[in-house]
Amino acid sequence: MGRTLFDKVWNKHVLHGNEGEPQLLYIDLHLIHEVTSPQAFEGLRIQNRSLRRPDLTFATLDHNVPTIDIFNIKDEIANKQITTLQKNAKYFGVHIFDMGSDEQGIVHMVGPETGLTQPGKTIVCDDSHTATHGAFGAIAFGIGTSEVEHVFATQTLWQTKPKNLKIEINGKLPTGVYAKDIILYLINQYGVDFGTGNALEFTGETIKSLSMEARMTICNMAIEAGAKYGMMQPDKTTFEYVKGRPYATNFDQSIDWWQTLYSDEDAYFDKVIELDVSNLEPQVTWGTNPEMGVNFSSPFPEIKDSNDERAYNYMGLKPGQKAEDIELGYVFLGSCTNARLSDLVEASHIVKGNKVHPNITAIVVPGSRTVKKEAEALGLDVIFKEAGFEWREPGCSMCLGMNPDQVPEGVHCASTSNRNFEGRQGKGARTHLVSPAMAAAAAINGKFVDVRKVVV
Repeated sequence: MGRTLFDKVWNKHVLHGNEGEPQLLYIDLHLIHEVTSPQAFEGLRIQNRSLRRPDLTFATLDHNVPTIDIFNIKDEIANKQITTLQKNAKYFGVHIFDMGSDEQGIVHMVGPETGLTQPGKTIVCDDSHTATHGAFGAIAFGIGTSEVEHVFATQTLWQTKPKNLKIEINGKLPTGVYAKDIILYLINQYGVDFGTGNALEFTGETIKSLSMEARMTICNMAIEAGAKYGMMQPDKTTFEYVKGRPYATNFDQSIDWWQTLYSDEDAYFDKVIELDVSNLEPQVTWGTNPEMGVNFSSPFPEIKDSNDERAYNYMGLKPGQKAEDIELGYVFLGSCTNARLSDLVEASHIVKGNKVHPNITAIVVPGSRTVKKEAEALGLDVIFKEAGFEWREPGCSMCLGMNPDQVPEGVHCASTSNRNFEGRQGKGARTHLVSPAMAAAAAINGKFVDVRKVVV
C-alpha cells in the first residue's frame, strides 16, 4: 500500500519507537517567541544544559510588541518577556529577528518569508497556529513549554503518530470568496473537533490553484478544527515561493526529494471529506468559536444547547438575525492568518477611493516588516491612511489581548484573525471572523455587506 504525504515526512524523521506508540522525532526547525520560551530557557540553566542546535533555533518578537511606538513597552510583563528573550537569544547563541529589524514579525510569517520553512521539514513552535507551515509540505505543529525545553536540549520530541484525514476541495472559488471562507465553512460544517487525532491533508484542484499565501491561511486554522497538523503537497507554486529566499540555500540539493512529497494514489486515509466550493458564500462567525458561523445570506441558527445560549448572550445577538444586522465598531486587518501582502492588496482594492465609516475604528497591521515594506513600496499604506485606516507596525496586535491593541468591551469587531473566543481581543470584545475583503468592505460600509457585490 502507498503512503500519504504525512507518512513520508514522519517516517523519515523517526529516530526511535514503533508505530502506534510514542516515537522520537528529529526536529529540523525550532521557532520561538517571547511568551513561553523564558521558562524553557530557565530549565536549561537549572539543569546546566546547553542548547543542542542553536543553528536550528530562531526567535522573533510578536505577541507582546506594540504596533504604534514599538520601543515604548509600557506593560511590565510584556517588557520583561521581550527583554528576557533578547537576553536568552544572546546567551544561547540563537538568531533573533529583533524589534525593528528588517525580518521581525509574526513567527508564522517570518519562517516562510526567510526561507526557513521548507518542504519535508519537521517544524515546531510554542504557538498553536504552527500548522501554518504545513502549507509547504512540512510537518509543523505547536508545542508546550516543557516540550520547548525538550527540543532545546535534544533537538527531538516524543510524539504519537496521528491518523490521516484527507480533505479534497474542488471547484472554482466564486468572485469575492477566498481561502479564509473555505476553512471557516469546513469548521462550521464539521465542528471544531473534526480534526482531533488526525493530520489533515488539504488537496484537490482548488488547493492546487491557490497561492502559497492562501494555502497558509487554510493550514493556519487546522488547529481550529481540532487538528495539530495541516498539510498540503508541495508543488511548482511551493518551489517558486521558496527559491532564492535567504535561508533556502539548500534548494538545488533538496528539490529532487521535495518532488517526491505527495500522497501515493493507493495511500490509505482513515477518513475523507469532499467539498465543492463552486457555490461557496462569504463566511461570517456570529458566536464564540469558529464553528459558530454562517453563510453571509443565512440567518443565525436557533439555540440548540447551553453553549449557543451563552454565545448569543455574550455576543449580544439573537437567532434569526443576519450578519448585516451586526453593529460593528472595529475592523482589524492583521494576524498570522491574513496579514500577508496578498491579503492587504485584496483589501486595498475595496478601500481605494473610499472612506472608513464614521462609526468604525479600522486598523491595518502587516504581519511582518517585510510585508510592511513591500506594501509601502506599492503605496498600500497611502490607500489605507487616506481612507481613514490606521497603518501600524508589525506584530500579533489585535488578534489577541496580549498587547495594547484591544477591542473595547461590548464592541463588535470584524477581524481577519483566527479565533473568536470570549475575551480573545480584549475583555468583553465581540469578534467576528471574516476574510480580508469582507473586513475591508465592512470598514467602508459600517456593517457587513456581501463582498461578492463589491469585488469586480
